[in-house]
Amino acid sequence: MGPLHGIKVIDMTSVLMGPFASQALGDMGADVVKVEAPPGDLVRQIGPARHADMGPIFLNTNRNKRSLVLDLKQPAGLEVLKRLLADADVLIYNVRPQAMARLGLDFETVAALNPRLVYAGLFGFGQDGPYAARPAYDDLIQGGALLPHLIARATGGPPRYVPTAMADRIVGVTAVGGILAALVARQTSGRGQRVDVPMFETMVGFVLGDHLGGLSFEPPLDAGGYARQLSPDRRPYRTRDGHICALVYTDKQWEAFLRAVGREDLLTADERFANFANRSRHIDHVYGELARIFEERSTAEWMVLLEQADVPMLPMHDFESILGDPHLVATGFFQTCEHPSEGTIRTMRMPMSWSDSSPDPVRPAPRLGEHSREVLREAGYDDGQIDQLVARQAVHVAPALSSPATPSPSATA
Repeated sequence: MGPLHGIKVIDMTSVLMGPFASQALGDMGADVVKVEAPPGDLVRQIGPARHADMGPIFLNTNRNKRSLVLDLKQPAGLEVLKRLLADADVLIYNVRPQAMARLGLDFETVAALNPRLVYAGLFGFGQDGPYAARPAYDDLIQGGALLPHLIARATGGPPRYVPTAMADRIVGVTAVGGILAALVARQTSGRGQRVDVPMFETMVGFVLGDHLGGLSFEPPLDAGGYARQLSPDRRPYRTRDGHICALVYTDKQWEAFLRAVGREDLLTADERFANFANRSRHIDHVYGELARIFEERSTAEWMVLLEQADVPMLPMHDFESILGDPHLVATGFFQTCEHPSEGTIRTMRMPMSWSDSSPDPVRPAPRLGEHSREVLREAGYDDGQIDQLVARQAVHVAPALSSPATPSPSATA
């Protein structure tokens, strides 16, 4: 059983930020009930799929959850949710707080139902500022948190977003920490509390922790920005036949690296290489010289040389090569399992492990409404009551599988 075994989570989130957070709670052993509107989570529709509403981003962000479909616009659907909240440990949502209030699910109302509930909201902006009621998405928050500006400065090209939902995932991870802290506090106080996790403030703090620079002082000592991260040559190094990722960082690593490539003279002949402080002040020149050196050998030769010199390095993977990375293969990071409806799928295991609290086997991401009847029975509804809720369309139930999915030969480890 995982470390969160016995914790019940009502997950009202959708798309990526909230589901990424609730999946982590499920991976740790919590019982996560994903409450979806009748159309289902929008992210179900993204990417290639064998069946409708079962796309790969959904599959990889919603494992270890049960799906309950409720129409919260109907009083009967809302009543079901409130019954579930009465004995839950955590409610997590990622709509604007104003939307929760319109449903009658604001913190004060929900806390009156269950004073021990941790009420966690992930939304765009802190609620004490002028942006409080604005909608927000990953792209917008990346832009507001300087990421496109930093990319343009570093590359000399146009501003662009990082090609992954970085803000959503970082805010999701931050929310997990906040939720766990509130659960720990409850052990002493006996009370739950509201946990607000605003995207904008979280990401601005995340980025400017590196880049506030001289603006940390008043008056400022510079115009901001971490020079090493903004160097145009901070990138994978081109080798004679490809690329490699390497970071020669400490004085010890520089000495070992330059000795291995026969360039010890740089340490004494060029003061820009003499020590960490000098290299930092002249980082563009230093990285430029490294780029020239790396072009002299093949990627395979560099892998051997850098490992012998104990200089940090990794191959620059693509989608094909990452699946065969020897370390990930040895640790069983990529795993295949049989999904009840989707056949053989590839999944990624949670990277953390616990010596005494090993989580249960993975529950694959659910079909829309797959567990509606199961969850309602646990909440005290009998079959007749459930049938009435289904007939009134306050609750939706997934159709029964006609037969087990046939594994696809294309889905291999």
